[in-house]
Amino acid sequence: MGKWRYGVILDAGSSGTRVHIYRWLNSDTARTSASEAQLHSLPAIETDKKWTKKIHPGISSFGEHPHDVGREHLDKLLSHALKYVPLEEVPNTPLFLLATAGMRILPPVQRNSVLKEVCDFARKTTKFQLPDCDLHVQVIPGETEGLYGWIAANYLLGGFDSPKDHDHGKNHHTYGFLDMGGASAQIAFAPNVTEAEKHADDLTLLRLRSVDGLPLEHQVFVTTWLGFGVNQARERYVKALLEASPGAKEYPDPCIPSGAKIFVSANGKVIEGKKDKKAHQVVGTGDFKECLRRTYPLLEKEKECLDTPCLINGQHTPAIDFDVNHFVGVSEYYHTTHEIFKMAHKDDDDYDFKSYQTAVDKFCGQKWKNIVEGVDDNKFGKKIDEETALEVCFKSSWLINVLHDGIGVPRVGLEDLNSANNVTKAETGKSKKGYLNPFQAVNKINDVEVSWTLGKMVLYASSEIPTLSTEALAVGFGSNIAGIPDDFQYPGGKYTPYSSDDWHDHLFSENPRRIPGFFIFVIILFIFGFMLCGRERRKSARRGLSHIFRGGRGHRSSSLGRRRGFAGKIFGRRNTPTYERVLEEGEPSNGFELGSYSDASDNDHSDSSDGSRVGRTSGWGATGTSTPSLFDPGQDIIAQGANLGMSHAPPAGFTNSIERGGLMSRTDSRERLARSRASSPRRKSPMALFSE
Repeated sequence: MGKWRYGVILDAGSSGTRVHIYRWLNSDTARTSASEAQLHSLPAIETDKKWTKKIHPGISSFGEHPHDVGREHLDKLLSHALKYVPLEEVPNTPLFLLATAGMRILPPVQRNSVLKEVCDFARKTTKFQLPDCDLHVQVIPGETEGLYGWIAANYLLGGFDSPKDHDHGKNHHTYGFLDMGGASAQIAFAPNVTEAEKHADDLTLLRLRSVDGLPLEHQVFVTTWLGFGVNQARERYVKALLEASPGAKEYPDPCIPSGAKIFVSANGKVIEGKKDKKAHQVVGTGDFKECLRRTYPLLEKEKECLDTPCLINGQHTPAIDFDVNHFVGVSEYYHTTHEIFKMAHKDDDDYDFKSYQTAVDKFCGQKWKNIVEGVDDNKFGKKIDEETALEVCFKSSWLINVLHDGIGVPRVGLEDLNSANNVTKAETGKSKKGYLNPFQAVNKINDVEVSWTLGKMVLYASSEIPTLSTEALAVGFGSNIAGIPDDFQYPGGKYTPYSSDDWHDHLFSENPRRIPGFFIFVIILFIFGFMLCGRERRKSARRGLSHIFRGGRGHRSSSLGRRRGFAGKIFGRRNTPTYERVLEEGEPSNGFELGSYSDASDNDHSDSSDGSRVGRTSGWGATGTSTPSLFDPGQDIIAQGANLGMSHAPPAGFTNSIERGGLMSRTDSRERLARSRASSPRRKSPMALFSE
């Protein structure tokens, strides 16, 4: 194993899948070069914008035809990963596909079929580590997604490594995490000491490990609100709008700009294109204050709270002490506050409720035709289109209601805050205020995207660090009890030694469907070799096969029997007489050579290196920067013998047959492509996340 360890995570969301690549120093190297502060820190994870790529749609769209998910979807993402993970490190690199909201709503049969195809395709076409498909390829619950996000936020802010620099008062030094997507919303935070003791059974125990092998433990509360993402909240809102005035010709909506018209179905979804008979017309009135009033009931705060206290939808949440709990919000929290409004036109401003509501009210009070003209003139930014402008008023009202009436975040700009005990030094970008306020919307911290996938990889890298004691408990998370609870989740599968000598022991063990393909491959090689070996050797081969199938009864059987032997039946030589021929000088008397195999066909999927740019998904790329070999065969890694190719490449003319046989020629071809990177632009060194 080399200096660097790599990890690949596929974030399979409802609208698309994004591949993330991370790397970190292996434990021995990290300990050798680390300062005293770095030894007591978590592993330093690096990434780069080029290492990220997203494609559409999500894997949940393959529920009715799961066999296409590999060829039509995963192939592009795995190809991108193989461009940046050094070839010799691929067998050492864990691969995860973790699906979220979109896959959660699929019927169980379809969901399981898609996940199985994902694992089979990845194992068949790459040598990435996939020791346990149930662990590496799965649909994660919203609570797990929220916990990973909490890890990522605190990792980037320094809440784990430098608690003295993040003293929020009352011996509290971590940050809360808020995430809102289209279907659900999550919250994760560490309650103060009093609340943690009172609600200990509701907390998740998280175990990490620093570079020096010492354990780090945190008690975190995590919950998810299904149906409280912006898209599903909007659908619930429209359904309520229709039910309030059944049979109306038009439905006035204060949450879209005045003059805008849309058509919706009975379940609240927008209908694009031509109006149909079942569509309902919604007309905007552009009254943001009324929009706030109409969206408030969607919080469902009137639901019975069976385990007090509760915040939204009757779901229990320990009381939040905003004197010490400072939250960062990602996804829609950031996009809704920054894409159009940019927080009073300064991207690095802290969230200020008064300024934000004033900006939203001004925008939503405009006529729709004026907003469209502003979009065309890039008045709100080049990335803003009409759909974004049409949706932002509802999203803003929903975000304000969730933040302040749902979660209880103080309204900065209107309400006084007690922060006398707060000595936080963390800063974001150019902001001089840092994270002193109860809420801050972020997209990146120190130029690194705050993504739950980073939290997952921090957990995994931490689990690889050797312990200082044989009695040390494993890294992972589970119920807040001593020891290893029954629901404890480990970050990854168990390592097993990898050796190129044991491929024959595993060739079919993980994927029995390869067996027919293997025998087809052998038959093709036999036929091709037989045709090349010359007339005299074909005759000798037929005699030998005929002798074998007759049970070795000598040479007295008739020529008819020889002509009807196994080889004769295959090659159609039933009526051809045999002749003796003297070999000419210089003619080889045995053996043959296979033609060279060309992998040029894989270049048809050449891919750009635009990283996470949406929609640019042309597949394989043959450019990049070559990486020196750092492979150490003595290191324990995953046995991926099932993914090793044959030692001799097939002839050029049989590429399609090989692929149909399910062999690993695609794998070898792709990973050979990773060697030819000399012509690509030089890679920028990713930013190290070690604290200086």
